[in-house]
Amino acid sequence: MKIAFVGKGGSGKTTLSSLFIRHLAANEAPVVAVDADINQHLGAALGLGEDEAAALPALGAHLPLIKEYLRGSNPRIASADTMIKTTPPGAGSRLLRVAEDNPVYEACARTLLLDGEPVRLMATGPFTEADLGVACYHSKVGAVELCLNHLVDGPDEYVVVDMTAGSDSFASGMFTRFDMTFLVAEPTRKGVSVYRQYKEYARDFGIALKVVGNKVQGTDDIEFLQDEVGEDLLVTVGHSDWVRAMEKGRPAAFELLEATNRLALQALQDAADDSYADRDWERYTAQMVHFHLRNAESWGNAKTGADLAAQIDPDFVLRESPESSPTLPAPLRPTPQPA
Repeated sequence: MKIAFVGKGGSGKTTLSSLFIRHLAANEAPVVAVDADINQHLGAALGLGEDEAAALPALGAHLPLIKEYLRGSNPRIASADTMIKTTPPGAGSRLLRVAEDNPVYEACARTLLLDGEPVRLMATGPFTEADLGVACYHSKVGAVELCLNHLVDGPDEYVVVDMTAGSDSFASGMFTRFDMTFLVAEPTRKGVSVYRQYKEYARDFGIALKVVGNKVQGTDDIEFLQDEVGEDLLVTVGHSDWVRAMEKGRPAAFELLEATNRLALQALQDAADDSYADRDWERYTAQMVHFHLRNAESWGNAKTGADLAAQIDPDFVLRESPESSPTLPAPLRPTPQPA
């Protein structure tokens, strides 16, 4: 499953995504976690120290390697230089898998141990002033989208992306890459306005969207969220002593997380697992093509000097089946880092 956590700054989105990642790891599920937020805090929320989090390799810095690897032997892509963030896979493309070892993970991911269970963590890297406002495939988030477009995942394995709820993801189509999107909203007018905006953007694309009410203090907050978002409200989360200790750098064993919060995390996993049954690989691939053509016409053709529509393989549909991917090189073993 591919799962996104989105929400406005300060909503607690990163904290909740980190708890969900810990929950999955505790259940011994294969997990790739991706920090695609403009503020890079997921590593710290997963227990990395400040220096360790800063030392995470930036996906954007490895974009040439990512493109060259994913291009594989695809005859429709003459050069990796012509690949942009929306480039879809085709016959001959290399595909990524959650639990495998490959050069992209070797260069861009670090394996953390969460209470002894491994989780791969990838990050776009911190945004600088020079990055803000930069368009097209130069964006660090573009590397995330390119990887998602070439990633084949199945049930009982998870890709969890912590990302903004901004309009950038809608311009590129990254918001369509997920089986389930959890929008973290506080019980405030501003919190639910983000939900309404996101739902409006996503309504024509069959996006599975559920709201996680955060910082809920009582029944009045719950009723407010129920009135504002209706059946899209999945669970609510209140104060957590475990989280407060974690934010102080003193996390207890995850099994000591409050029972109510463990139940909320299980509800998130159940919703994500249920969403997989609705996955339509043909629609998923068609949406890739749709946004690639839009971006090619808007800026990609001019930027690369190529007709990017020619990259589309009309006979290719991304699927879970093993035959979708060509033979991969020998695995490269990541070194786990305790967190």
